[in-house]
Amino acid sequence: MPLGKFFGEEQPKRYLHYVKSTEGITGLVMVLLMAIAFTLALPWFRRGKLEKKLPGPLKKIASFNAFWYTHHLFVIVYILLVLHGYYLYLSKEWYKKTTWMYLAVPVALYAFERLIRAFRSSIRTVKVLKVAAYPGKVLTLQMSKPKNFKYMSGQYMFVNCPAVSPFEWHPFSITSTPQEDFLSVHMKSLGDWTEAIQGVFSEVSKPSPVGDTLHGANSSCYPKIMLDGPYGAPAQDYKKYEVVLLIGLGIGATPMISIIKDIINNTETKEQLSQMEKGSQQKPQVKKETFKTRRAYFYWVTKEEGTFDWFKNIMNEIAERDTSKVIELHNHCTSVYEEGDVRSALIRMLQSLNYAKNGLDIVAGTRVMSHFARPNWKNVYKQIAMDHPGANVGVFYCGAPVLTKELRHLALEFTHKTSTRFSFHKENF
Repeated sequence: MPLGKFFGEEQPKRYLHYVKSTEGITGLVMVLLMAIAFTLALPWFRRGKLEKKLPGPLKKIASFNAFWYTHHLFVIVYILLVLHGYYLYLSKEWYKKTTWMYLAVPVALYAFERLIRAFRSSIRTVKVLKVAAYPGKVLTLQMSKPKNFKYMSGQYMFVNCPAVSPFEWHPFSITSTPQEDFLSVHMKSLGDWTEAIQGVFSEVSKPSPVGDTLHGANSSCYPKIMLDGPYGAPAQDYKKYEVVLLIGLGIGATPMISIIKDIINNTETKEQLSQMEKGSQQKPQVKKETFKTRRAYFYWVTKEEGTFDWFKNIMNEIAERDTSKVIELHNHCTSVYEEGDVRSALIRMLQSLNYAKNGLDIVAGTRVMSHFARPNWKNVYKQIAMDHPGANVGVFYCGAPVLTKELRHLALEFTHKTSTRFSFHKENF
């Protein structure tokens, strides 16, 4: 087969001839752009782990913003890929240059998804009702609920603040319940965007003289917030389990807070309906029950006792409303020595005396007793298996990946060793 018409009649003497061609240049640029995007997507850069080790001018590349914006180099890569395929050596007919065909569908789907997000966020306008700042650099936003915004506890939504960046959307678990007439999220400062949004709200607000709430002159002073969602998460399926074990590590407690509030609401509603049916002369209607949860165990593990302020009011409310003792609440502070350690004996004694006298924990400041050090997860699983033989227990974990392997392994171990079945679900960040 004569190749002169494809490569030219004269044989190139150097490989550089092909490198300088359209095919060579586009190929090399694509490799370079993909290498940049891949490198800055590594945890060391994306999570800012190298920020302190880099010199001043290079600190910005070890941040989430650098990862997020360089990841959008894929737009240039796709354009170069089409050009790269168009200048094929051996195919001259347009219909044989199929690169654009393979890209057309995924690009169309991506563009459609972005348009849907822009449309939904524009029609779902929200108003910031309340802002609160807590220890540990946590910001709480309480917003009006858009019309027809239906969600389940455990789900999350994307939040955008144009004052920080008109392009960035970040996922946050919804801490309010579907029964409430507002939406709330808790944002912990873990990167550029979360630090920036805290700064933006602090600029238009001033600290309250009596508490941690930040108040502006009026709600119209707050920066604009746009929402997209809700989106499904593993924890939303908790209702199909009679027993649930909820574990939150640090700010990972956010979806669990919505769930335990939802459990209380559903339990109270069920009790009211049961009383109404007992007092009614009519035969009760048989309905398929979607809410099966009868018992819940919530373990919140955090490093500093100050972080208990994040959900202090909610924990007190749950403890007061849970008259049927459906939810067992456990707060664990890992910055204090474990309970058997002599160094924490005095704290433990004072804690017990104050709780017995006033019903308040001196560590967390809540009606929930705090424990020291991390829980013994094996004992936790063992006790639940003993208390609920033959039950199907849903284990839901949200937090850093550090606990995922241990919790999954224990779920499998006790499923095989006991009559209780543990179904493990995780959500890492």
